[in-house]
Amino acid sequence: MKWTWVLVTVLLSFGGLSRCKESLDFPEYDGKDRVHDLNAKNYKSVMKKYDVMVVYYHDHPGSSRVAQRQFEIEELTLELAAQVLDEFDDEDIGVGVIDAKLDKVVAKKLGLEESDSIFIFTDDEVIEYDGELAADTIVEFIYDVLDDPVEFIDNSRELKGFENIEEDIKLVGYFKSHKSEHFEAFADAAEEFHPHIKFFATFSPKVAKALEMKLNEVDFYEPFIDDPVVIPGKPYSEDELVKFIEDNDRPTLRKLQPHNMYEIWDDDSEGEHIIAFAEESDPDGFEFLEILKEVAEDNTDNPDLSIVWIDPDDFPLLLPHWEKIFGIDLSFPQIGVVDTGDADSVWMDMGDGDDMPSVDELEDWIEDALSDDENDDDTDDDDDDY
Repeated sequence: MKWTWVLVTVLLSFGGLSRCKESLDFPEYDGKDRVHDLNAKNYKSVMKKYDVMVVYYHDHPGSSRVAQRQFEIEELTLELAAQVLDEFDDEDIGVGVIDAKLDKVVAKKLGLEESDSIFIFTDDEVIEYDGELAADTIVEFIYDVLDDPVEFIDNSRELKGFENIEEDIKLVGYFKSHKSEHFEAFADAAEEFHPHIKFFATFSPKVAKALEMKLNEVDFYEPFIDDPVVIPGKPYSEDELVKFIEDNDRPTLRKLQPHNMYEIWDDDSEGEHIIAFAEESDPDGFEFLEILKEVAEDNTDNPDLSIVWIDPDDFPLLLPHWEKIFGIDLSFPQIGVVDTGDADSVWMDMGDGDDMPSVDELEDWIEDALSDDENDDDTDDDDDDY
């Protein structure tokens, strides 16, 4: 996984973080060095000191001044993350870097294969982080890692919170108690996907009734789809749950977010993505997003359709870059098919954004745009534009 898709300036874009102790704003770097340079002599002793270790396995910057400057920015990002993590009371969290050229023996011993990647070592697990290299996003992801893999729904307030989660894949199971063997299988499956997929459980008959669930049932929710899929064959083994999730973990509509951007970008369909830009806080963007949700609802059983929604508000520094390479105006909603290799693209004519397409019109356009003839015609046009 490479960081090159994001502009270098994004590395310095630190947002707010509610877990900081003294302020609601992300703090400034205090100048203290906390990031360890891991090598063959010290990596065992350093990693033994911490309950959790965050490791950035990076390419060697070499003699290029640009590469050296970029690595300095990356180190500063990690130092700021380490400063915030240093204040976490429940776990000792360390941050280190491994040079892919100078310390490849260490990387091999730790099982690290893909450089320019961040890995989180906790207990016996190694979790790869596939988000943007920004301090606030890294810290939030690590807090998610430290949360329990299963969250419990005990009352109506917690049920409301569960129902308000719509941007992520989520599962919920109804079990007799913590000691139930069926809950244990569910919890074991949750560990396999933590923290990327959200798992919830309830032991409350009232909550189960509100969710219309039967004992030992597990429901699977796609992002932005109100009605869940009841996983067939209850009660389930861990392997059965894992297999079902792996077979259904490519949602019809999903949101590109700072913490998962590379994971989603790498998960294309035959080298292409259907990309939709819509600003949720804008009336036109909200209307278009509602249309996208209806398209997703209509096509939830189509394994070949997956739309990636990008809210421009989440990536303000990337907007000029995207407008330039795609030749579009992101002041109003857009949808297009993008080649992930060379960024060639074809976009629906949205006019000035005042008249939104109907659900049927959007579905017809997507079908046409993905057809071989349409792609061939538009590729020729794109060559003239870029």
